[in-house]
Amino acid sequence: MKKISILALNNSVLGSIVGPHKVFTELNDLLLSMKKEPLFEVKIVGLSKTTNLNNGLFSINSDSLLDEVEKTDLIIIPAMYGNLKDAVELNKDFLPWIIKNYKNGSEVSSLCTGAFLLASTGLLDGKNCATHWLMINEFKKMFPEVNLVTDKIITDENGLYSSGGAFSFLNLILYLVEKYAGREMAIIASKIFQVDIERDSQSQFIIFSGQKEHEDITIKEVQGFIEQNYQEKISVESLALKYALSKRSLERRFKKATSNSVLEYIQRVKVESAKTRLESSQENVEQVMYKIGYSDSRYFRNVFKKFTGFSPLQYRNKYNRISSI
Repeated sequence: MKKISILALNNSVLGSIVGPHKVFTELNDLLLSMKKEPLFEVKIVGLSKTTNLNNGLFSINSDSLLDEVEKTDLIIIPAMYGNLKDAVELNKDFLPWIIKNYKNGSEVSSLCTGAFLLASTGLLDGKNCATHWLMINEFKKMFPEVNLVTDKIITDENGLYSSGGAFSFLNLILYLVEKYAGREMAIIASKIFQVDIERDSQSQFIIFSGQKEHEDITIKEVQGFIEQNYQEKISVESLALKYALSKRSLERRFKKATSNSVLEYIQRVKVESAKTRLESSQENVEQVMYKIGYSDSRYFRNVFKKFTGFSPLQYRNKYNRISSI
């Protein structure tokens, strides 16, 4: 039987504690109804018997205190609420316990912004990690040694797992069910909880709003110019000339400030505009392509799919209300 410890973090998100607990215990109940032995021993583990969540809006009772757990097979770190630097500090007493158990053979998984606590252990340095796309810039600043995978829902490396944003943690839980209990049980769980077992990307959900949480005033001006003139043909050379920078200096400063190259930033601004048009207008794909400044349909499709995981037509068919009626 796999021993699973779901951490009752201070100010964690209730759903990311209840969700995994529900999946594993529901599968146990199903197995019992089939006259089979349950596969999971699930416990909520905290620093105290009762823990406040969501700034005191909810509270949860622990099955065990941290120092009472001698061995566990899987540690689940739920998503955290509010300022994530403060959340990590609030939960720092969990870190030695997580590190010790991992070194003793436990696997560790983080759900959504729980990745911030897992990264704080140092165990993710040099490894891949996913988190909510809204927190990408903050995560990169806090943990530059971690390879943040921005589009993936699930990462799996050396017994360390992470999931993308919000309720996509259920995809990671199904992934773990399959690992521990087999494909058949994972499919059953996906049907019970109506979760698409094959979804592996959060690209389609990302809303690009520009990375402006930096102090480089000139680069902010460049970003503003791109966002106001993305329909035009903009080159790195023309931008460098306009802002009296060398091409190399512009590229270096832009990458440092935004985590994107200039070309990637231009593409992402164009794609975000295309997404809005495909979602809400009656324009066809070709009309949208021309309006955002592209003339090569193959190039447009490739760029669009790079950032969304869909072709423009697939995206329109999925999200345009008019076309879906």
